[in-house]
Amino acid sequence: MIIESLLDTDLYKFTMMQVVLHHFPGAQVEYRFKCRTPGVELVSLLGEINAELEALCSLRFTPDELDGLRALRFIKSDFVDFLELFRLNRQRISATPAADAAARARGEIDIVIRGPWLHTILFEVPVLAIVGEVHARHAHTNADLRDGLRRVDEKIAQLKAPELQDCRIADYGTRRRYSRRWQAQVLERLRSGLGPQLAGTSNVLLAREMGLTPLGTMAHEYLQACQALGPRLRDTQVFAFEMWAKEYRGDLGIALADVYGLQAFLRDFDLYFCKLFDGARHDSGDPFAWGEQLIAHYANNHVDPRSKTLVFSDALTIPKVIALHRQFHQRVGLAFGIGTHLMHDLGYEAPQMVIKMTRCNGQPVAKVSDSPGKNMCDDLAYLAYLRDVFQIPAPDDAA
Repeated sequence: MIIESLLDTDLYKFTMMQVVLHHFPGAQVEYRFKCRTPGVELVSLLGEINAELEALCSLRFTPDELDGLRALRFIKSDFVDFLELFRLNRQRISATPAADAAARARGEIDIVIRGPWLHTILFEVPVLAIVGEVHARHAHTNADLRDGLRRVDEKIAQLKAPELQDCRIADYGTRRRYSRRWQAQVLERLRSGLGPQLAGTSNVLLAREMGLTPLGTMAHEYLQACQALGPRLRDTQVFAFEMWAKEYRGDLGIALADVYGLQAFLRDFDLYFCKLFDGARHDSGDPFAWGEQLIAHYANNHVDPRSKTLVFSDALTIPKVIALHRQFHQRVGLAFGIGTHLMHDLGYEAPQMVIKMTRCNGQPVAKVSDSPGKNMCDDLAYLAYLRDVFQIPAPDDAA
């Protein structure tokens, strides 16, 4: 089995799932898989992928795992009681050859997840880890793991420069890892090499096994679902942040800034949210421009940027981390979440695979990020409407 524990996922799946249990238990959703990297043949691997999905859906939380979740200060006892009964339902997910004939000829596949949000939210990360590892074991069987560890050691050495003593990174690589064992091996190397410079990992299982801090708050799907669950569309970003604050009462206070683009985020992220949330996370667009605009936004709202944290998590490399640290050091709190560059840097391009929510309660949902290639919506009319409501220029108008 590739996935041996339901804890082998990112923390924000649990933090969002708790919100769903308490506030949106009846929401119905749809997710779809997409490989953004052209030329990745997956259809021949469907037998293995489906066998792994069967195994995934046989897992239950163990008493020790539930005790570990219960010990987290922001996890509530009724949520853990629910997880004691939880199991992923195999009927909620299908993995088949692509329905589109041209895509099928290219070896593409369709993975579709449908059902209650509460009962499907935990599919995304382990399914991406499964597809990625099955592909890697066939397409890159000769990957040089010793060279991979050498690369990890080089990254550690770069981060140990004297001027980077307060630069802290975290592992965000579960969904893009080369393999489960490789992620554990790299994380152990980082822990021993970086010491306190390793802030933690998004992977709940590895955090538990290695005595690290599990990290994460909210993901795009949470704000996307609120497009269907909240009041009028224009108010749904505010609604999402308010519901988050209602659930966590000041804890887990990093807001995701790119579901509607930065300018729409700043229009909604007023003085109240500037003070209420601990900071914001960058996941698309130019991180340097984003950071400067967030610092200016805090200052314009009479909030000291140095009291807030900017989390950078979009396709980070160690050189980019160092450059961002150099630009923003001592001007604002900083945190860096690194995924592929840590957990799948083995001398070839790692496939960029995603699973995104496309519908909630029967209506389309979307994100319109600051990187157009990251947009994913199956209803172009809705996407145009979303752009109009949030005053987001179309790509052709962006210049």
